[in-house]
Amino acid sequence: MSTRVWPRRLLTAFYWFVAFTFFVGFVTKYWPGPTFFGPAYSVKFVEWGYPSWFRFVVGTIEGVCAVLLVIPRRRFKFIGATALILLLTAATTTHIVAGSELYERVAALTNLVIMFIFALINWPADWRDLLRRGTTAQGVPACLK
Repeated sequence: MSTRVWPRRLLTAFYWFVAFTFFVGFVTKYWPGPTFFGPAYSVKFVEWGYPSWFRFVVGTIEGVCAVLLVIPRRRFKFIGATALILLLTAATTTHIVAGSELYERVAALTNLVIMFIFALINWPADWRDLLRRGTTAQGVPACLK
């Protein structure tokens, strides 16, 4: 086995691990009662100054982005990481302003840094690449051929 395969497989495994953690976040945001992270998120969101239903918005974004992170196309990984950067910036700010536990502040900030790294790894050469479906060897979009 080539020595170049291992770093790629490790990175893929890391994407899956991070996506799994956001999927757990998705499930716990929809969970009606207390979670293994403490009180129900409906209660936590109200304590942080948000409406209780906002947990569904955050959970949905986490779930969709978790799926995007494991799709083996760079543009999907980039879009997922970028959306999570926006979400995690708000989460980090919320945890700092609300005076949340240290582990919650550190976890949000750590995930934010990881998403910045994922976005940089998958940065498109041209922003229009995010909109293209694919091109043939001659550069003609596949949808026009």
